[in-house]
Amino acid sequence: MKIKQPVTTIFTDIGGVLLTNGWDRGSRKKAIDYFNLDAEETEERHHLTFDTYEVGKITLDEYLNRVVFYKKRSFSRQQFREFMFNRSMPLPGMLQLMTQLKKRNKIKIAVVSNEGRELAEYRIKEFKLNAFTDFFIVSSFVHFRKPDADIFKIALDTAQVHPEQVIYIEDRPMFVQVASGLGIHGLHHIDHTTTREVLRKFGLK
Repeated sequence: MKIKQPVTTIFTDIGGVLLTNGWDRGSRKKAIDYFNLDAEETEERHHLTFDTYEVGKITLDEYLNRVVFYKKRSFSRQQFREFMFNRSMPLPGMLQLMTQLKKRNKIKIAVVSNEGRELAEYRIKEFKLNAFTDFFIVSSFVHFRKPDADIFKIALDTAQVHPEQVIYIEDRPMFVQVASGLGIHGLHHIDHTTTREVLRKFGLK
């Protein structure tokens, strides 16, 4: 008879769960409007190169060289970087929820996220994510990105836990399904209230 394993670990995404997305379509549209960029060309260049940035093969400056600064601009690289970073905002209640989960349940919390290095480092520091996170498995750090299942396997190996001991909180259903395929408890995040209720059902305070 198989013994049910208690939940000892939470894996969580950053964008769409803890914070707003780092550099999504909405943020790019605002940048295109603010800096008066060509929308079609900017989006095409972004889609051709962003995966390479997120998997850690190029720097943010190299990404910007390809997408924005391939020709002379009336604004500086620093102005554009600051605009990108300032798109990040905390989502209601989620940072507090993670802090409470860590304190009240003595569990491990790990980030498993697709993020470019500079954006990830800014977001970790600015929003003090390392205050409750034990380790970060970020695509640009480990050179795998979701939906590649290997990024979850790295997280499991790092945490030294069985998949059934883990809840993965993620706002994108496909990534929840990939994690669930490994035996991880997938939690499709909609908002703070519903996520909190699901965690309670797993016996977490």
